[in-house]
Amino acid sequence: MKTILTFVLVLSVLGFAQQTPLEKNGHTKITSYPELVSFIKELDSSSSLMKTEVIARSVEGRDIYAALLSKNGFGKDRSKIRVLIFCQQHGNEQGGKEGGLLLIRELLKPASRYLFNKMDIAIVPQMNPDGAEKNTRRNGDTMDLNRNHLILTEPETIGLHKLFDKYLFEVTMDVHEYYPFGDSWKDFGYRLNNDLEIGLTSNINVSQNILQLSRNDYLPFIEKYLATHHVTAFEYSPGGPPEGDYIRHSTFDINDGRQSLGIQNTFSFIQEGLNGTDALNENLKHRAESQMYGMRGLIDYAYANKDKIKSLVAKERKELIKGKAGEKVAIQLGHFPDGSKLQLPLYSYKTGKDTVITVNNFHPLVKSLTDVVRPKGYLIPKSCSELIAWADRQGIKYKEYKKNAADTYEQYFIARIDSMDFEGDTIVNPDVQLRKLQNELPAGDYIFIPTAQLKNNLIIIGLEPKSELGLVTYKKYEHLLKKGENYPVLRIP
Repeated sequence: MKTILTFVLVLSVLGFAQQTPLEKNGHTKITSYPELVSFIKELDSSSSLMKTEVIARSVEGRDIYAALLSKNGFGKDRSKIRVLIFCQQHGNEQGGKEGGLLLIRELLKPASRYLFNKMDIAIVPQMNPDGAEKNTRRNGDTMDLNRNHLILTEPETIGLHKLFDKYLFEVTMDVHEYYPFGDSWKDFGYRLNNDLEIGLTSNINVSQNILQLSRNDYLPFIEKYLATHHVTAFEYSPGGPPEGDYIRHSTFDINDGRQSLGIQNTFSFIQEGLNGTDALNENLKHRAESQMYGMRGLIDYAYANKDKIKSLVAKERKELIKGKAGEKVAIQLGHFPDGSKLQLPLYSYKTGKDTVITVNNFHPLVKSLTDVVRPKGYLIPKSCSELIAWADRQGIKYKEYKKNAADTYEQYFIARIDSMDFEGDTIVNPDVQLRKLQNELPAGDYIFIPTAQLKNNLIIIGLEPKSELGLVTYKKYEHLLKKGENYPVLRIP
């Protein structure tokens, strides 16, 4: 009897014996928050590879855990590639969390130990515990966390970005579930049915070399990898149904998890698993395992291509930090056709089988509608405390401004405030006039935000008044635009 107990203990320490809460529940019930916490702590105590860090506390007071997996101390060996995966920003997308817990357990098995010769891996299995416990999309503040990565008002997203800023991960993945069971698709007669949909960064201000590696190398790899594990996959293609709307390859807005990290020249992705029709307990085993294989595929790709990815990200981030004034940055973008047609795999309600339809109204190209010239930096009046608080939350570097005789200034005049359509939403679109002030700085005290830093493009997209992705499109900052008055943020060209 003693021998058997000793053997079980050894298996536990080696990472064999732990079942995830979902497995213990026979794949019939989602993992509750207390079960998740207990499992994370159990793994932490049984493996020298894992260190648990609380990155934030949710609105309702629940700790948000990151599992930091490393052989010699997380982040200490800069030759290793650093990977960040975070799941369940939306509380009613439970499969990502279950897949994340499976992944942590699998990575702690002896068979996966080789990975940590080249990698440090951080996994946040649950970003939104408050929403998860109620099975609702939003957090305890009724905020959609995946629309909060620019303004960063929520503790959950603030904690994630602090973790990213601390380790500057080269590879990231934001894990979600999609729900294709709506009435408009049902009326069309078809719906999406892929186990996973993989989304790349699509904001054209991201390094084109990173975008090309994502599309031309990673996407074919992951589709083939998943097929070997009997997981169906396709590139993330929202929009439609085709007869009524165009289909594209996702948004380019930097307020979501994938783009907010991608805009810092990160090899960044979103993964969307197929939800259940009841969005809770249906088909949990396959949902969790599909998500786990998708995450593991990214890890395996990063391991095999460590040097290529690390050198590319380092090079492109170096160029971004240089931030050459005078270059153009796109602040209004659009989706456009390129003449190609999309062969879209769908499930037919009529036949009850998978099929493929040809989509003619396909808009895969992202093009700039409005550019601005990259300035040396921005001057924020100290009276605009909400903007300074935003810079602090984003970890943006700034300093008190002391007037330099060599500096010249530019300021926007808000001639008119109009609106425009942005991916189905109506947002503000001011008519602005950029006026050169030479060295005549309006009275007041300012801080100076240089654009020559890693968050270069994020700063510009966030602060420009005509940016369709900027701060002024949020209610919290709409007061910065006043018809017939000057925009308070100045540019130093």
